[in-house]
Amino acid sequence: MTPVAVPLLTAGERLDARRLIQSQGLAFEDGCDDLVGLYDSGRLVATAGRAGYVLKMFAVDPSHQGEDILGALATSLTALGRSAGHDAFLVFTRPEHAASFEHCQFRLLVTGGSVALLECGGGLERYLAERAPLRREGVNGAVVINGNPFTRGHQYLVESAASRVDHLYLFIVREDRSAFPFAARYHLAEEATRHVPNVVLLDTSRYAVSAGTFPSYFLRRDDEKARLQMEVDARLFGAHLAPAFAITRRFVGHEPYCETTASYNRTMADMLPQYGVALVEVRRAVEGDRFISATDVRAALAAGDMATVERLVPPATLDYLQSPAGRAIAKALGSGPPRP
Repeated sequence: MTPVAVPLLTAGERLDARRLIQSQGLAFEDGCDDLVGLYDSGRLVATAGRAGYVLKMFAVDPSHQGEDILGALATSLTALGRSAGHDAFLVFTRPEHAASFEHCQFRLLVTGGSVALLECGGGLERYLAERAPLRREGVNGAVVINGNPFTRGHQYLVESAASRVDHLYLFIVREDRSAFPFAARYHLAEEATRHVPNVVLLDTSRYAVSAGTFPSYFLRRDDEKARLQMEVDARLFGAHLAPAFAITRRFVGHEPYCETTASYNRTMADMLPQYGVALVEVRRAVEGDRFISATDVRAALAAGDMATVERLVPPATLDYLQSPAGRAIAKALGSGPPRP
């Protein structure tokens, strides 16, 4: 008989789940939308959680390990996730556990080092199929930006990259964890690059620079988490996005301020050539004695310094910032902590 996982709702049940997860050398993460478990004679022997479309914290007592247990946990969580409106799910696990998830209808997307990324529900296939009409043949490049907001620095990077390739794919990060919402960031990038005829604009969905999809429950140190996140992101781009759009060059701005971003650039420079993609670093645009950055734009907005903002952003961004929606964002920036 196939085991059935049940929701863990009470404080006591969640405490049992925490203990089981930690007994497997994993870290318990609060903030799950769902937490489910399997019992044997009244004892919790398996558990796992879901946060949005990410399944995580799979922990099974050694005496009960097997694909039926894992499948029961995954089936319960994906059913709950579909009820919440999700149609595809990611799971990060150790490479040695990847085959067990593959038996549960998950597809291995990338693996390397001490982490594997798998998906069920065909999300990546749909994402690529829907954007297949955007494919162009030739010497193609890519720029991936958040654009929070789109600055003259972003514009310079796009113009420089586009001048070196037949077609430039400008990916806008879809994840909405920034001060400026995705719809606004996409619109500003579209308006500010309209004069560059070989730019092809598209979103990343959840398949590039999606920090919210990378759980840390089986990683022991923040630096390890960051390094593995960078590697997974680079491998996902190289193995799936680059071939889908015939991309052989990825352009980035050089990073003089943020060590995390600089480390990410180094990781891509090391890993992308394995997939036939060269990393090209472009020196960032300068205003006065500083390189232009979206961080400085947000700081100026928070301080109400529109003269500085006007020097750092293209006309399309300035127009947006002077609209009611833009003024609301500026007000929020001035009344709270800085946003990434």
